[in-house]
Amino acid sequence: MEKQENKYVKRTQKEYSMSFKMSVVREYEEGKVSLGELSRKYGIQGSHTIRQWINKFGTFDWQNLSLQPMSKSKDQELLELREKVKVLERKNARLEKELEEKDIKAGFFDLMIDIAEEEYGVQIRKKCSPERSKIS
Repeated sequence: MEKQENKYVKRTQKEYSMSFKMSVVREYEEGKVSLGELSRKYGIQGSHTIRQWINKFGTFDWQNLSLQPMSKSKDQELLELREKVKVLERKNARLEKELEEKDIKAGFFDLMIDIAEEEYGVQIRKKCSPERSKIS
């Protein structure tokens, strides 16, 4: 008989980004999902973690059980703005790279058309008069 070993898996503490925490809190505050559903959806080990994020970063006053939205603290607004800036900077860098690649492709295609026109002696590009281009 083989001896079965009980393998104990050690729980690890995960580090979550501020933007992730804020999005989870925002999703909960919209009222569409429960704490348990959020913990299953994102693989967060306990609903207590999410509850702490709600108390810390939420816009409702859960301490006084008031449904009046609390104003965000300056630190919280600053953190949110910094996260938005980071996201926009990454998006801007990606778009600039895509634009550069498109410019390179356009230059390549222009060069190919020039070579084809020279090699075959056929005019590929349409040359329309300035009066026609104004009309269209």
